[in-house]
Amino acid sequence: MITHEKTLPIGSVVLLKGASKRLMILGYMRMRAGSDQIYDYCGCTFPEGFTGPEDTAVFNHEDIERLIYVGFQNMEYIQFEERLQNVIEGKVPGALKNAS
Repeated sequence: MITHEKTLPIGSVVLLKGASKRLMILGYMRMRAGSDQIYDYCGCTFPEGFTGPEDTAVFNHEDIERLIYVGFQNMEYIQFEERLQNVIEGKVPGALKNAS
C-alpha cells in the first residue's frame, strides 16, 4: 500500500494494483477519451517513456500499490502542488466543471 498521501510529482514511478508494468507520472487530472471522469494522474510505461497518446494510462492515487521512485521536487513544485491540492479539494470554483 502506498504511504505517500499527497500528489506525486511528475517523473514519479509507480506500480498499480494488479499490474506487472511500472508507470511514470506525466500529468494530472486527465480524462480517458470518451469519458468525463477525471483521474488523478496520467502516465506512460517505464522505462519506455511516452510513445504517443494512445499508449498513456489514467489512474487514481488509490490505484497505486507501490511507489518505486519519487520525482523531482523543488520550491516551484511545492508551490504548484499546493495550488493543485486546492483544485482537488474544490477550493477553486469551476476548476473541475467536467467532474461528475
